Amino acid sequence: MKEGRILKAFGGFFFVSDFDSREVYQCRIRGRLKKEKIDVIAGDIVEYTAMEGNTGVVERRLDRKNYLFRPPIANVEQAVVTCSIAQPDLHFKLLDRLLVLSETEDLEISICINKVDLLGLEKAKAVMKPYEEIGYKVVYTSVEEGIGISELKEVLKDKVSVFAGPSGVGKSSLLNAIQPGLKLKMGEVSERIKRGRHTTRHVELLSLNIGGWVADTPGFSSLDVTFVPSEELQYYFPEISGYLNDCKFLPCSHSHEPKCGVKAAVEEGDIPKHRYNNYLDFLEEIKKKEERNWRR
Repeated sequence: MKEGRILKAFGGFFFVSDFDSREVYQCRIRGRLKKEKIDVIAGDIVEYTAMEGNTGVVERRLDRKNYLFRPPIANVEQAVVTCSIAQPDLHFKLLDRLLVLSETEDLEISICINKVDLLGLEKAKAVMKPYEEIGYKVVYTSVEEGIGISELKEVLKDKVSVFAGPSGVGKSSLLNAIQPGLKLKMGEVSERIKRGRHTTRHVELLSLNIGGWVADTPGFSSLDVTFVPSEELQYYFPEISGYLNDCKFLPCSHSHEPKCGVKAAVEEGDIPKHRYNNYLDFLEEIKKKEERNWRR
């Protein structure tokens, strides 16, 4: 049997990229897997039997390293959290939601700030300086002016990556700039409401000429972080987790407790105020859900 990675599942067929030849086989799934209710999705590593005409049968799904629910994709190594500096405007709360979700999956994270030509590269860098100081890798791009495309290629090279971000920020345009042969369909941003339309209709892993795979995922307008236990949220804000030992009272939620090391760091400017405020907002969302569940 051969091994490969599922690129997409569509109409009962599973398209497998062979690890050795990189040829794509159109496969059906073995009935036993259906009977055992073993689902197979994009990103899954499988064993399959090759047949004539680049067809085959998926025999077995190997264990997953991780599984993202939205979009449904397995064995992701890296999240490229993508936002635009303008059109649509950069919203830090949405960016921080995406970062928290990526942190919960223990993914390598890069931030891509697109459309920097609309504001200017130096101004965009000033806006994102707090995130670079936290330790996030930030890539600044403009498809219109060809800025940062080579750097983004290096980020994607030889990894299984997922783009995550709201509609209209240019994820598909970026992928087309990286590899024109992908020929992804792009949606325009409405002049009236400045919001993009979803243009990606199904989850698909795209094979890159530079090595690796990337998924272009539908844009999101909101992301739920309430599955994170309230006491664990602090660990998904790297700059907050660095001050946990400075709190007098443990456990500390860093919201109302006196002599809190995190609050002191915010006051001293060592933790970005907007990040801390977003942490508190997420914490409140989570606690409200925990309280509702407790009352049931």
